[in-house]
This record gives sequence, structure tokens and C-alpha cells, in this order.
Amino acid sequence: MPPPSTRSESYARYLDTAGAVWWKRMLDVQAPYRWNMQRLQLGFTLEIGCGVGRNLGHLAGQAVGVDHNAQSVEIACARGFRAFTAEQFETCEFHQPGRFDSLLLSHVIEHMTPDVAAELVKRYLPLIKPGGRVVLITPQEAGWASDSTHVAFVDFAGLRQLAHSCELVEQQMFSFPFPRWAGRLFKYNEFVAVLGTSPGR
Repeated sequence: MPPPSTRSESYARYLDTAGAVWWKRMLDVQAPYRWNMQRLQLGFTLEIGCGVGRNLGHLAGQAVGVDHNAQSVEIACARGFRAFTAEQFETCEFHQPGRFDSLLLSHVIEHMTPDVAAELVKRYLPLIKPGGRVVLITPQEAGWASDSTHVAFVDFAGLRQLAHSCELVEQQMFSFPFPRWAGRLFKYNEFVAVLGTSPGR
């Protein structure tokens, strides 16, 4: 079980070791998720809650990550990714209006209340170019129950509510990698929402 705080050093170690299990590396269990991320063609992406850099690796150098866990950021940087704490990001060269094509929050918003999640998305939306995209990924039932740091279960209805709060337009929503029913049994089944920003924003 992960520790109770996503800011803790032990949580960073948990993320770092979770993907390092020998059988996961041998079977390349991340292959479907890497394929899914790449097929979305997100362009230059800002990932909020990047952790130790799993998705930064999937996006093959076309991403910048931000995380509130300093130890996770250190691990991501040691792996060769561009990652910053929220404080560091405020003063870095990438913190510019319209700098990014897409905003990604993967397994992040379930760690907070809906109001806080909406505030987080709105905070970074100005950095996404007009007509860009926002991708939100959350765990389904089995995955949600596996982590004691989760606060809110965010299903398709919750994702639509968040999109509405942030004035984002639904483009696509789907269950991945298996159909929706599998989420009650398979820990790694996900809700995926692809949302659009207003071209005139």
C-alpha cells in the first residue's frame, strides 16, 4: 500500500519501485499505455502530477512535467526528463502563455476534491494554446480502491462535471485498456477524457 501523503518521500519511492518489478519490465506492461498516449498525438505537453516520469517517457521528449513531490521530481530529472516542482516551474522558461499544445493530468484529480481539481486545471489552462487539448485520466473501481491517498472517485460523470467547470468541450471519453466492466476487477483500467479548449480563449 502507498503511504498516506503524495508529498512524502516514501510516496516517491513507492512510485519509483512500483514499475521496477522484474516481471513488469520483462513483459513491458506499460506498452499499451505508451501506445494510447502516443496515439492521442498531444504535441508539446504539460503534465501536471508527473510523478517519477512514466508518461514523460511515453511522450518521447515532447513533454514537461510538474509535481508537488520534490523527490519524485528529482527521480524524473535523474531519468533525463524535464520536470519541475510547482515552485520551480513558475520561474522556468516553459512557463509562458500558450506555450503548450496539451495539458495532461493522469491519475491526479482523484487525489483531491472536485473543487480543488477544477482550480488546478484552471491554474494551468492559460499555458495551453487556444484550441489545444486537455487529457484527464483516472482509475476505475479496482484501481481507486488500491491507493489510500485517493480522495474522490472520478468516473465519466465526474470528468464531464470537471470539464463543465473549466469550460472545456468533450471530444472523446473511453475506457482503457479494457471495456468499462473490467474496471471493477482490473486494477489498471482507466477512464480517459479528451477535452478541447475554446479556439478563441
